[in-house]
Amino acid sequence: MEDPRPEYIRMSPAERLMPQEEMLEVARQRSSLLIGVPKELSPQENRVSLVPDGVALLCRNGHEVMVEAGAGITAHFSDHEYSEAGAHVVCSPREVYKADIILKVGPVTREEMEWLRPKQTLISAIQVSMQSEEYFRTLLSKKVTALAFETIRDRTNQLAIIRAMSEIAGSTSIFIAAEYLANPDFGRGKMFGGFTGITPSEVVIIGAGTVGEFAARSAIGLGALVKVFDNSVYRLRRLQSNLGMRVFTSILHPKVLIEALRTADVLIGAIHAHEGRTPCIISEEMIKQMKDGTVAIDVSIDQGGCFETSRPTTHKSPVYKVHGVTHYAVPNIPSKVPHTASQALNNIIVPIILDIGSEGGIENLLKRDFGVRQGVYIYNGILTNLYISKSYNLPFQDISLLMAVFH
Repeated sequence: MEDPRPEYIRMSPAERLMPQEEMLEVARQRSSLLIGVPKELSPQENRVSLVPDGVALLCRNGHEVMVEAGAGITAHFSDHEYSEAGAHVVCSPREVYKADIILKVGPVTREEMEWLRPKQTLISAIQVSMQSEEYFRTLLSKKVTALAFETIRDRTNQLAIIRAMSEIAGSTSIFIAAEYLANPDFGRGKMFGGFTGITPSEVVIIGAGTVGEFAARSAIGLGALVKVFDNSVYRLRRLQSNLGMRVFTSILHPKVLIEALRTADVLIGAIHAHEGRTPCIISEEMIKQMKDGTVAIDVSIDQGGCFETSRPTTHKSPVYKVHGVTHYAVPNIPSKVPHTASQALNNIIVPIILDIGSEGGIENLLKRDFGVRQGVYIYNGILTNLYISKSYNLPFQDISLLMAVFH
């Protein structure tokens, strides 16, 4: 009679030490996904979440993409380019919202919520401070799984999309400053940077995070004299290390800061708050002591601003003057360079979509990928973001526990 025990158990100890036939993991069943890209409704949002190259890659991997007509126009991607890449260009947003996965840049609007269906996946920004309890209750009732740009992490535990947009915002803020510094009405008719025999422009940067670092890189590249202030010595040290050179750095000491502001040509506000509103660092009294024609760019305006004199402006009317200082306070600075910003978004989002497909669905990916799991704030209609829960007094469940219970 044949021994019923598994072959490995029947082996002698000596046989078990011999090389064995490799047992490969059974591959997951791949999913073919239908991805929808609606046109952004906000006049302030010029970016698009997928560019034609990303569409082509998804289609080559067996997925379908629907793009609403005109979705990429403000980012300088035509409907023809999307069609040539393999997308179905449709005229109705309602048609786009029939997809399995909806990719937006701005938060989904109340009107768009009506088109959401249970079990759909929504990937977009959320902008928690701009929403309300009613907004989240309505979104929860749709029983979707929603991921926020602000909290998705990569394999190095970096906030992938936030970092990419911060890099763009930091660099772009310097080019905006150069434009207005040279302007005869809003600036001083002065060339940004340095020129032989002429004192270089002075740039004061408040905040030594990613925005501050990339603003400093661009300013130094143009020949400016840069001074960076932050309350964290660690962040200041890291910034100098990343730049590979010594720059003027200081903690936020009022006396040192005021002296720097009096001679500054450009002021960049680059404070980032992990939760809630940014602290106000530059008072109106400090602004009064700056030179006429100085350009102050508050990149932190997305979180309320770090200048007392800041108020949100628009891309169409971006600047105003207070005490002779030109203020630029447009939320969402990356939208000023939408072609570049859209490509940066695409480079982060497309690999996530490909992983969802190869893992056989969003649930399987969330079990395996901790970074993407951190982006989830609603899972099948259950709120999984503690900050939203505390802000709007809504019931909360931990996403990792939900994955363990339901899978």
